[in-house]
Amino acid sequence: MFNLNANQTRFFEAEWTGNLSDYITALVWSTNDYLAASSGAGEVLLWNGDAQKTTLILSPEETKEQSIDCLSFSADGQFLVAAGQEGMVRIWQIIPQIQLINSLGKTGQWIDHLTWHPQENLFAFSMGRYVQVFDLMAKTSLVTLPFESSSVLGIAWHPLGRYLAIAGNGGIKIWKTYQWKQEPIFLETFAACTAIAWSNEGEYLAASCLDNTVLLWRFGEENPWQMTGFGGKIRRLAWSSIKSGMAPLLAVACQERIIVWKKQKTDQEGWLSRALIFHEDIIRDIAFQPNSLLLASVDEDGQFLLWQKAKQLSQSLQGTSTGFSCLSWHPLGQKLAAGGENGELLVSTQSSRGKGFG
Repeated sequence: MFNLNANQTRFFEAEWTGNLSDYITALVWSTNDYLAASSGAGEVLLWNGDAQKTTLILSPEETKEQSIDCLSFSADGQFLVAAGQEGMVRIWQIIPQIQLINSLGKTGQWIDHLTWHPQENLFAFSMGRYVQVFDLMAKTSLVTLPFESSSVLGIAWHPLGRYLAIAGNGGIKIWKTYQWKQEPIFLETFAACTAIAWSNEGEYLAASCLDNTVLLWRFGEENPWQMTGFGGKIRRLAWSSIKSGMAPLLAVACQERIIVWKKQKTDQEGWLSRALIFHEDIIRDIAFQPNSLLLASVDEDGQFLLWQKAKQLSQSLQGTSTGFSCLSWHPLGQKLAAGGENGELLVSTQSSRGKGFG
């Protein structure tokens, strides 16, 4: 199904391939080596890397073939939550055994944003113009947060769990965790924010906007840096988990290019950009390897590329599908999963020759 380009050094080698019946909508790893994948047909598959075993935990019959669009593991990997087109949120306990433990939501309310708290057993999910925060241990909704000006277009917990940011038309609202009744911080934008991403330590918050710009705040400051010149729809934002110089790198996927931004020594100098050009079709997803500057990217033409230090092309994995849709790094960084438009799944593992690469 997938094969490594013979002209490239084998830093990553295929470990496992699988299939779902439709477009792969989401991929996520747990800390204990489970990979979860969802599809446009309403499936959720678990692959246990340690046991090399797959389990279909949700079938198209159960969801009436309505897509599952978002997945998230708890910080300890014990629980998995999934939601999508049908409006139901399903929660599974994964350890010590796989079992469905709860379902909630409202049929007909499409849920397309969902994310687990980075330390605690709380998760947040969108419901139109609202976000609900659910407490798993108490089995109850903790709070419902309004975003009056539009449907919610993005949700992101601060990496330390101190804040929850919600994006939509006109800007970003940021609530302080456990002080939900206080007025949120509001970061105003001229165009709708379509995605938001915190840097690894929470020092910076980046937002992509419908006017083809990226705004970047140092958290706690009102005035952002503005990145322009993208020339099309911005599809993905990705931060490196380690610094390159003064700050982490910010990678932005737009059309067939990736623009990488690096913080200069002074705020007046701002952020300097460079373009990574090799893709020949729309880039669908990008992500940095944990604790590395190695950047992975996939596109609609089936190209799967790795960029050393987010600068130069170092490896290409080529698939025979019509194209890729998403990718995900294992939290330890030694495995990389990719999903295809026809339901293909690929897990590649870093070889000993590639240790420290990037």
